[in-house]
This record gives sequence, structure tokens and C-alpha cells, in this order.
Amino acid sequence: MHTDTERCVRAVRSKDARFDGWFFTAVLTTGIYCRPSCPVVPPKPQNMVFHPSAAACQQAGFRACKRCRPDTSPGSPEWNRRADLVARAMRLIADGVVDREGVPGLATRLGYSTRQIERQLLAELGAGPLALARAQRAQTARLLIETTELPMAEIAFAAGFSSIRTFNETVREVFALAPGELRTRAPGNASRGTPGVLSLRLPFRAPLNPDNLFGHLAATAVPGVEEWRDGAYRRTLRLPYGHGIVALTPRPDHIACRLTLGDPRDLTVAISRCRRLLDLDADPVAVDDQLRADPVLAPLVDKAPGRRVPRTVDEAEFAVRAVLGQQVSTAAARTHAARLVTAHGTPVDDPEGGLTHLFPSPEALAALDPETLAMPRTRRATFTGLVRRLADGDLHLGVESDWPEARARLLALPGFGPWTVDVIAMRALGDPDAFLPTDLGIRRAARELGLPSTPAALTARAATWRPWRAYAVQYLWATDSHPINFLPV
Repeated sequence: MHTDTERCVRAVRSKDARFDGWFFTAVLTTGIYCRPSCPVVPPKPQNMVFHPSAAACQQAGFRACKRCRPDTSPGSPEWNRRADLVARAMRLIADGVVDREGVPGLATRLGYSTRQIERQLLAELGAGPLALARAQRAQTARLLIETTELPMAEIAFAAGFSSIRTFNETVREVFALAPGELRTRAPGNASRGTPGVLSLRLPFRAPLNPDNLFGHLAATAVPGVEEWRDGAYRRTLRLPYGHGIVALTPRPDHIACRLTLGDPRDLTVAISRCRRLLDLDADPVAVDDQLRADPVLAPLVDKAPGRRVPRTVDEAEFAVRAVLGQQVSTAAARTHAARLVTAHGTPVDDPEGGLTHLFPSPEALAALDPETLAMPRTRRATFTGLVRRLADGDLHLGVESDWPEARARLLALPGFGPWTVDVIAMRALGDPDAFLPTDLGIRRAARELGLPSTPAALTARAATWRPWRAYAVQYLWATDSHPINFLPV
């Protein structure tokens, strides 16, 4: 979008927050870059240039605006609606792979050469993987500086910098302030909250309807791993350097996020996974506009716009839970999962109580004796086939996965039919066009709305909803009185 100068100028003049994260405005006369919704008086069009990423602005020598804080914009929706190389690379960079494994590690995961990846990222985003990771490190550093009392040396390494000198230089270059000055100017500097707990605000594009999003997570929560408490969804997180516990609370203009981390180096990846879980980088206006064009869906969208697709923080965990949920009730699926957690999950300490374990890893589940599993023999075969391939690395469902390839590999497993594959595609892979025409709730909603109820006919009817059929699923499910559709009280 950043190449459409006229459209970008209109967005800046109208201070349209919907475009925050889609592009960034660099001002030639001041040397700063802003989000489109920056509250300052817009500069003259001839003094504006537009870039597709914060990293590209920084590469061009611009520093972040202190008023609108463009580095805290929601992420671009492009990276969650596409499955090409650039989108997969951006999801991995957001997950901290470059900081942990370098550009060669990023290339290995994607199956391309470092040169190919650098060329494609530079062409589309104006910055290579190192510059994109650097911009992300700067944002992580700012969060830690402003929300914790950690010493600056600890923040430098927790944010992924290789040295304190690089940390200081980057912060000064990006924010035009020294790290100590950032801390002094931070809002609410006098009160940091509970020691060891990071309190953050996760931005999103409005509107956001929290009902189905948090309702689904709460209704399907696995005891010990997840819970709904005091208006917040809480769960344990398996992270690269340790484990964490997160509490996510819906607010009118943001999601309140409270993180307890065993290792502060996991902050970037924890934030990335929480944003992905809640689908916070979606563009709800674009989604709803297309779905609203269908006269059957229009009343559903108008009644409660901004529905998101509830996703996951652990793709392998969700795939296992999808198998446990085959042809059983939500309550039964939770019971099966809770038994596995109690017997084979990794114990964790929750200072607030309630959460007790990490969900078992594929390696732990692959080592089980199948005969000990309290499920039908055919489902045992499905379960063991899945966890063995996940543990062996033959099946990848992470943010780097190729969606068509992952679908094909899932369909080749015993006991995997269209429903299981599509629900994994929708919630684990993150495919915004995944559709569930065989789902009982979808077929029931279709009949009530006068839509075709057979899978083939409904799929044909849903062609006009593409590429947002996963969002149409949320609106169709919302016609039912199931607890997944209501924000818990």
C-alpha cells in the first residue's frame, strides 16, 4: 500500500487508525516517522515519504515519533493472511528466530538461501531480516525500559542485543533518547506494579468483539493449563528459554497483558504468540466489508462487528487437542486433555494459583504407551500417528509452515478427515480462509439462515466470502447459544 501515495496522504490527513501498521509516514523536514493516525498536524504532502515498515524508516535515517510511538502500532495484517515466503519470514522474525538462530537459521527453517530471503524482504519491506529484527529488538527494549525496573545491562541482552554498546546506540538512533531518558519519561514511571510481572497494552485495529474470542478460549480451557479468572484469560506458555504465564484482559481500546516470564529474553516471542492467539493484527474493517456484502451474513456482521478467529500459542498442542475433540463434546475433550496434562505435563509454579502445568510436548506424548490412553482404538492410532510425526519433525505446524504442504501431510495421517484438518488450518496454521462445511454447528446455522446445509453446496455458496471464510465461521457459530460465543462473567 505504501506505493499508493495519494491513498496514503488521504489516510494521514484523516488520521485513520485503521492503516496503522500498514505503512509508515516519514517526514523529510523533521527526520521522524509516524503512524498514519499521529495526532500532530499533518505535514505537507511534498514533505511526506512512505515506507512499508518501521525498519525501512530506520534504515533511511528517520527516528520514531515520540508522540504517536509508531513502533507500537499493530502488526501488518499482510503477514497473517498470506503463506508466501515473505509472510512466513515475517512471522518467524516476529517469533524471535533471527535473534536466536541468526539469518542462516531463518533460511534453514524456510528452505531458501539467505540471499533469496534478503532479496525478497528488501524488495517488499525496504529492509532485510537483520534490520527487521533490529527494529523489533528496539521495541522490546523500549517495553522493558518503560515497564520494568530491570538494570539496563539485563534489558540489553533480554531484548536480543549482542552488547550494551549496540543497545545504547540503537535506542538513541531509533528513539532520539538515551535508555535512561526513556525510563524517566515513561508514563506511570512512579509505579511499576508487581515485581517480576510485565504489564503491557496490546493494540489492535477497531472494532474488536471479544465475545467469541475469549468465550471460545474460556469454554475450551484445559484445567491446569488455562483458566478464566477475574475477567482475564490466563494460561501457561512454553517458550524458547523457559516458561511463562500470561493473563489477557479485553479493554475497550487494547488488550491488557500481564506476563510472568522465567527468562526476560522470551518477551518478544511471548508478545508475538499472544497477538497471534487473539488475532490482533487482523484488519476487521476489510473482513467485515466483504462478508457484509452477502445479504445473509450482513445482519450478523452488523449486530456484532469485529469478530476475530481465536488461534493458539502452541500449534502442536492445538493439533493434539483437535484429535482429542474428534466426535466428542467440548467437556469430554477438556477432560481427556486434562488427564494428559496431569500425567505428562511439565509442572510450573503459578504465584496466583490455578495454573499447574505446561501442556505435554510432542516428545513426551510420543513416548506414551498407547494402551494407557482412555480412548477408542482408532483414535489412539490417530493420536499416536500425529504425535510421532510432530516429535520426529516430519510434520511442521509452526509459523514457518507452508499451509498447502501442512494440509497434505495432515490428510495423509490415519484418522484425519476434512474437519480435523480444517480446524487445525484455521486455528493453528492461521489460514484466514479455512472453512468447516462439515461442522455440526455450521450446518445448523446454515439451515437456520436459509443457506445450503450440505458440505458441497455450502462450500460453493461460501465462495464469495473468500479469502475470509474463517471469519465467516465465527459469525455462523455466533447464531448458536453455545458458551464459546459469550464473554464469560
